[in-house]
Amino acid sequence: MGLDIGSTTALHLAQVTKNYGIVEVLHDIDIEMAEGEFLVLVGPSGCGKSTLLNCIAGLEEITSGTLQIGGRDVTREPPKDRDIAMVFQSYALYPTMSVAENIGFGMKIRKVPKAQMDAKIAEVAALLQIDHLLDRRPSQLSGGQRQRVAMGRALVRDPKLFLFDEPLSNLDAKLRVEMRAEIKRLHRTTGASIVYVTHDQIEAMTLASRIVVLKDGYIQQIGTPEEIYDRPANAFVADFMGSPPMNMVPAEVTGEGIRIGDTTLALPTDGLPARVTFGIRPEHLGRATGTPDLTVTPTMIENTGSESYVTFLLGETPVTARLPGRLPEDSTEPLGLAVDPAHVSFFNAETGARLRA
Repeated sequence: MGLDIGSTTALHLAQVTKNYGIVEVLHDIDIEMAEGEFLVLVGPSGCGKSTLLNCIAGLEEITSGTLQIGGRDVTREPPKDRDIAMVFQSYALYPTMSVAENIGFGMKIRKVPKAQMDAKIAEVAALLQIDHLLDRRPSQLSGGQRQRVAMGRALVRDPKLFLFDEPLSNLDAKLRVEMRAEIKRLHRTTGASIVYVTHDQIEAMTLASRIVVLKDGYIQQIGTPEEIYDRPANAFVADFMGSPPMNMVPAEVTGEGIRIGDTTLALPTDGLPARVTFGIRPEHLGRATGTPDLTVTPTMIENTGSESYVTFLLGETPVTARLPGRLPEDSTEPLGLAVDPAHVSFFNAETGARLRA
């Protein structure tokens, strides 16, 4: 999915590579980002997402390719000339300064008039709901409050592009949820252009306008959260994006449908090769109301409160169904399940590439 027609480009990377010696860690990265987008770079540790963010920031020099911010070529420009603001994982606050002084430090260095600086600090602090904390030191703040101060220091810049480097990874689970909502609200309020790095696919799904999924320095897929979730480009994306991940089961294509072990599912097989990987999300395996597509014996049941995760074997592969309500956790009673044919995916058994659109 590219830029909307008529939109202004906030960021454009064309065939960007990054080498450390003879080792290439980013391979032909092509990304277009519209002004006002929230673009999330996501992938496992070592996939290159932080390196890519550092290249955008100018903290790392790209080996080849071009990089534009706000329509201006900044490929060889230093960070200070790129019109960016960065929020780090570690907050990076000055411990001897108050919240107000931390937020306004950059403006002070740039010799912004005091009245203008004070007004901007007050505006940003109110936006982040920390205006009652302006006289405190960082040591007197919670983790979530410190991260708000770090964001405030970036927001007073009013740059072309905000860069967030795993800003929530130091927070506990409850605070991460709260800060996710805060960042989403902030984006809606300001309309800022944001590039956000995370290894947490839940953060990516809940925050992003579009997601860039990376693996081993290669882009696997760029799309909206819905596109990434519903139509993953390959088996890696299908497995990485989703919690629990998509069920992926080796299968054979026959005249009757899709055969998995001793089970045959009556599904359309037009254009499919003889061997495929059958994929389906846990929530698309539901309780059958009529003749079941699958009759399974649970090997494990996990109750999460409002729903149950039921694990069973399909062929020789463990598969999970997410069902509403609770079930006895020691139950081995057979369950009749229905497969939602509208949400089935097929992948090439050798390459992992998605089959069909």
